[in-house]
Amino acid sequence: MSSADIGSTGGAQGGVSEAALHKAEEFIEAEEGAANKLKGWLGGFVVLVAVAMSAFHLYAAYSIVPTQTLRPLHVAFVLFLCFLVFPLAPRFRHRVMWWDWIAAALSIAIVVYLIHGGDDFTDRNTDPNGWDIAFGVALIVLVLEAMRRCSGWIMPAITLAFIAYALAGPYLPVPWTHKGYDIARLVGVMYMTLEGIYGVAIDVSSSLIILFTIFGAFLQHSGAGKFYIDFSFSAMGGKPTGAGRTVVLASFLLGGPSGSGVATTVTLGAVAWPMLDKVGYDKNAAGGLLAAGGLGAIISPPVLGAAAFLIAEFLKISYLDVLLMAVIPTLLFYLALFLMVEFDARKYGMRNVDFGKLESVWTLARRYWFHFLSLVSIVAFMLLGYSPVLSVFWATVVSFVTSFLRRDTALLPYTLFTRARSWQRDLLRSPFVKAMEGGSIGVLNVAATCAGAGIIVGVVTLTGLGLKFSSIVIDYAGGSLLLTAIFTSLVVWIVGLAVPVTASYIICAVIAAPALIKLGVPDFASHMFIFYYAVLSEVSPPTALSPFAAAAITGGNPYKTTLQSWKYTMPAFLVPFMFVLDGSGQGLLLMGSTKALARADWGSIAEVALTAAVGIAALAAGFQGWALKKATAIERTMLLVAGVALVYPGWQADVVGFGLAVLALLLQLLRRRSAATEGA
Repeated sequence: MSSADIGSTGGAQGGVSEAALHKAEEFIEAEEGAANKLKGWLGGFVVLVAVAMSAFHLYAAYSIVPTQTLRPLHVAFVLFLCFLVFPLAPRFRHRVMWWDWIAAALSIAIVVYLIHGGDDFTDRNTDPNGWDIAFGVALIVLVLEAMRRCSGWIMPAITLAFIAYALAGPYLPVPWTHKGYDIARLVGVMYMTLEGIYGVAIDVSSSLIILFTIFGAFLQHSGAGKFYIDFSFSAMGGKPTGAGRTVVLASFLLGGPSGSGVATTVTLGAVAWPMLDKVGYDKNAAGGLLAAGGLGAIISPPVLGAAAFLIAEFLKISYLDVLLMAVIPTLLFYLALFLMVEFDARKYGMRNVDFGKLESVWTLARRYWFHFLSLVSIVAFMLLGYSPVLSVFWATVVSFVTSFLRRDTALLPYTLFTRARSWQRDLLRSPFVKAMEGGSIGVLNVAATCAGAGIIVGVVTLTGLGLKFSSIVIDYAGGSLLLTAIFTSLVVWIVGLAVPVTASYIICAVIAAPALIKLGVPDFASHMFIFYYAVLSEVSPPTALSPFAAAAITGGNPYKTTLQSWKYTMPAFLVPFMFVLDGSGQGLLLMGSTKALARADWGSIAEVALTAAVGIAALAAGFQGWALKKATAIERTMLLVAGVALVYPGWQADVVGFGLAVLALLLQLLRRRSAATEGA
């Protein structure tokens, strides 16, 4: 998403300087890569390739393309565009150098060689010939370079460390030692099978993630993003809490069109910061709330983040089951944000502000209701029995068709059908072509990361590292499930400091999840636990891109903004411990599937959800230092302890938690009455 896109989405509130938007765009580029802005025939060629890539994957969603063809072609498209769109270094930006063409051509040659080899190529994966090894090594190098261009040195460095681990097995100390593998064996797994680069991660990238980025691009270019912000502003504006509530609601609705926590943060910030400033938010608190809202876009159904598709593939379950598991945790996340906003209004003494004449919610809904239809159609198609791939395909079709209900949202201009002479020019400049291009360009960063993560997964599978690591973690924890969960969350968090959410989830799913599963935690609960802590990387220093982007918008201190974003999100992120530490807590995930839910005890689910909600409310009040009124140090401590106790499973902890929460509120009531009596 460029600053131009941000501005077009922003609505009428404005007030954010071009310098701030430019600075915020740099953080988007840090996450998604600093893309070239190519003009002339070269720019047209890249657009053509990107449109062809989107068209191919839409065709593959509806028709049948063999797996052995789809995954390599997806990687070929991704690498080809990566080397044309992302420069080797900043000084070569906005042009394509001769070495970029060589790398792009080699990306195609590698896949042509693979497909041309057929079954014979796959059958000799345990004994590759010289050409196999040469092309396999070249593919690994190209994947590493594509990741470096898209997201920096850290992910390639981690991938190289895993490759070194595979090569140096016999020379490592116990318990890390293994028999070791040579280059030929690594190439056989990474290039010549569906276990390495073309493994699970690329399978999901080629079949689901790209379709969702295309769907998001269709929504964005049909004006859905602007509508969601305007709708949220009209629904929530006017009251002291209206500005904060607007951020919370808009972040949920924008999750589909943006597909990125940082992009959602910047899009919201361009509109919401001026009104947050008017009602009384300081720069750091406003930035923290914007970053927390961006984080919500990654965990909110029906789209969630790219890692959610990988959960379905790793666990061999329906994506609808993943959406089901995310419902209650998402509600709890937004409950925490709404409570934080309510406490903000009292804490900062916020005031009613006249934002001018606003269009009514009903007027907006009457004009643009079809944008909601596009968003919910994915779930509707899944409930009708369609696969996730076909569901997002038909949802994209719905978005395309309904865009013509209004002239200002049409993805193809009406003049295309009335001016015969200029139809080619109208088509090339149309939002439809931009959406098809944006769908492919938007997936490059994630797809390159998935290809690199495939190397890591291949090494872990080949060497048995996952089982070794889980044994080490359990030994350190002394067999304690609580300590194992804490160690696992720390591992995920530390990995998330260095790599994007998708990569963090993939790495930890194969090396950390087995520890929880070995101690009896169901696989779906283990993977959701890791997913939520991987998402925390969006607001975790030193790579806290969402808070840093928000600080660029508001002019706040990046590190203070990061701490504020932690304050806003932390209550909800203690909840995953509930569905790991006790069987009843799995009710928060609606028991992991539609089949299990049909047999579930709804009373138990309601009880654990209510306990979690009260715990989040106590934590929110404790973190804010405000409940019915400003909390004393003792009341604040009681609220924080109550929240943690309610998150920890067990009736004894619940009794302590409810007792402390009620006692803290009673103390506040007594102080408020005492103050009222003295005032009288």
